[in-house]
Amino acid sequence: MKILEMDFEAGWRGGERQTFLSMQQFRAEGHQVELLCRKGGMIAERARAEGYAVHDYRCLLGVLSFLAVQGEGYDILHAQTGHMLSWAVLTKLFHQKPVVYSRRVAFQLRGLLTRYKYRKADQVVAISEACADSVRALGVHDIMIIPSAVLPVVPDAQRIADLAQRLGVNGRKVVATTSALAEDKDPLMLVDAIAAVRKQRDDFVFIHFGAGAMEAEVRARVSALGLADTFLFAGYQQQVEALFGLFDVFVMSSREEGLGSSVLDAFSARIPVASTDAGGLKEVLADDRGLLSPVADATALALNIARLLDKPTWINTMTDKAHAYVSSVHSVGTMANAYLNLFTQLQRASR
Repeated sequence: MKILEMDFEAGWRGGERQTFLSMQQFRAEGHQVELLCRKGGMIAERARAEGYAVHDYRCLLGVLSFLAVQGEGYDILHAQTGHMLSWAVLTKLFHQKPVVYSRRVAFQLRGLLTRYKYRKADQVVAISEACADSVRALGVHDIMIIPSAVLPVVPDAQRIADLAQRLGVNGRKVVATTSALAEDKDPLMLVDAIAAVRKQRDDFVFIHFGAGAMEAEVRARVSALGLADTFLFAGYQQQVEALFGLFDVFVMSSREEGLGSSVLDAFSARIPVASTDAGGLKEVLADDRGLLSPVADATALALNIARLLDKPTWINTMTDKAHAYVSSVHSVGTMANAYLNLFTQLQRASR
């Protein structure tokens, strides 16, 4: 098959990581994969470096023109963002090719145009039941669930040692998260949770990996609460999962979350997880695979972080369950095969 992956995000978050993993696995299975994306975006740079054909544009007009003129040359158009779904549907009169959309977020959907584009997709795929429910609310019920995937985590001992020295960990326990500094991740609540833990103990540091529009606001809250020596900023790191070997506890503070692929990395690395129950997180951490607390509840999150830092006797059972789960349900091969089976069915039906 000739597959066009479509992602118009400028940065690199969980969705772009999943797009790239899909591209790699589809190509490994012998399919021709190309990328339609934003010019100057991080995924464009990485895809081009790995030898993919990249079609990148700065604006809507370029994308629409490409799909209208070149779209018919593909067997499947796989939209990975909502904008790309809109544009693939609007140009379908010209390309007449099956459009698959992967929904990776769980926020509420509204509007007639939104309902129209979801109904015109040949298949909507959701990464969790929470994501699927947000689409079902539009009256679209033919939704396939294909969970996100992660590669097995391989720690990089040298990077871990260098980072610990640079940040001055000095033998303290490490609590960490990898997330954008954005409203949906609720980083201000996370600062409050770390402040609550710090009032009870001083044997740990917290490291935040990621960047975003709220960075100045978060740094100000850290300073105001006197956490400058406890709440550390490591910024965006490529292949951050290779640093998970440094962590004693992994934290997610999200208000909204489609699934939480960084939690899956923590599972793979056997790092215990304390998380809010936002969106798909409660599905991932079900069956005692981690500790859940209500969204926006800094006190409850702090309590769970402290429980895990104390390394209770049941913690190994938790991480063993989590590791077995991610290995069986969230492997890249499992994800890719589910998509390729779907693509084959749609390709045959379109002939």
